[in-house]
Amino acid sequence: GMHNLNGHQTILSFDYGLKQMGVATGQTLTGSARGLCILKAHDGIPNWDEVSKLLDEWTPDLVLVGLPLNMDASESELSRLARKFARRLQGRFNANVLMVDERLTSQDAKAMIREENNQGSKGRTDLTKIDHLAAALILQSWLDQPDLGRQP
Repeated sequence: GMHNLNGHQTILSFDYGLKQMGVATGQTLTGSARGLCILKAHDGIPNWDEVSKLLDEWTPDLVLVGLPLNMDASESELSRLARKFARRLQGRFNANVLMVDERLTSQDAKAMIREENNQGSKGRTDLTKIDHLAAALILQSWLDQPDLGRQP
């Protein structure tokens, strides 16, 4: 695909959601990803100014958007909206965007959090706060297997 093997790439990833979207950043150089922030959304529409600020700040070579498929790999209303969001990123910001199947990653994120919780931290973690970790996992899974990326 479009993989630039020479230089290292800066990547932003979005874990798409109706009420909020997790954002993570990563690099092909280090091969690692980290959660960045969570953007509020209204019916699946983010504050585009906030999105614009992020893109200006990180100037990513590639933007990944998690594709929330049903467990049987069929498309849902949410995946339709996630694709629309991805195409908007392309159209508005001229971003290079790929979708990454996220069926496994959000479960991984929840498992990871529970794991951390069981190691003596007080109280339950609010699972709505893990979207940026899910976004980091989307990015990590792409770094591990770049051929997961698909055009929106």
